[in-house]
Amino acid sequence: MHKASKLGALVAIAGALVSRADEANTAMSVEYARVDNTPLLLDLHKPSTPQTGPLIIYIHGGAWRSGSRTEMPLKNLVSAGCPVASVDYRLSTAAPFPAQIHDIKAAIRFLRGREKELGIDSSRIVVAGSSAGGHLAALVGVTNGQAELEGSEGDFTKESSAVQGIISFFGGSDLTTILAQSTPHGLSVRVPALELLLGGQPDAKTELARLASPVFHVDKNDPPLLLIHGDQDAQMPVNQALELQGAYEAAGCKVRLEIIHGAGHGGTAFYDENRMALIKQVLAELPK
Repeated sequence: MHKASKLGALVAIAGALVSRADEANTAMSVEYARVDNTPLLLDLHKPSTPQTGPLIIYIHGGAWRSGSRTEMPLKNLVSAGCPVASVDYRLSTAAPFPAQIHDIKAAIRFLRGREKELGIDSSRIVVAGSSAGGHLAALVGVTNGQAELEGSEGDFTKESSAVQGIISFFGGSDLTTILAQSTPHGLSVRVPALELLLGGQPDAKTELARLASPVFHVDKNDPPLLLIHGDQDAQMPVNQALELQGAYEAAGCKVRLEIIHGAGHGGTAFYDENRMALIKQVLAELPK
């Protein structure tokens, strides 16, 4: 290879390295805890401009048994000044409930404990999630300080895992009623998923199913909640959103339910310009 070709190759390699470095700066993978010598990771997406909104904790879906932190649909919020930490957690194939909640709360405590080194402001945190992640987000949000669900994972056990807002995209809220509300397709997904998550079906694991259901934890101190759900959801019945809305209203807490008519379980409509505008409005209304 003559000099010109070598120079061109070096320039191409340098360009690729710069590109990867840029990606790393906007989606930095960080170990937030280690369980049984297995690292638990989060991807921190930071805005290129100074932070102007709350820190968002995003929880992926996948019926509690699959999915990855790389599935993060809230990049528009990063561009709007909100850092987003997309969190991996122990899946139900590795550990049953409440391991998932313990891990997410450990991630929140880690982000508070390391905020200076990470260059973020964690004084206001909003937890968000889709599908099973929406269920976990709601449960994290309405169990601030509940010892049974805090866990002891991570090195920042003295930090608070409390959050100041919740966003649930087509998430569950009541594992004791979800099967009775489900379509045949929904049952084909939820029955095996709940078997893994709870170690049995909800009617055989009543107390555990209640512990895992946000509707049974709602009280007057809970943070504002935004629910976004499709009225044609065959996997996570829209009644799950209605139940949580009702529990919030009964407790006198701030809640908003956005029904997307004709929408099923997920899809681009949940993260389109209209829904992002709604989310930004809700975030702007959070107490400073």
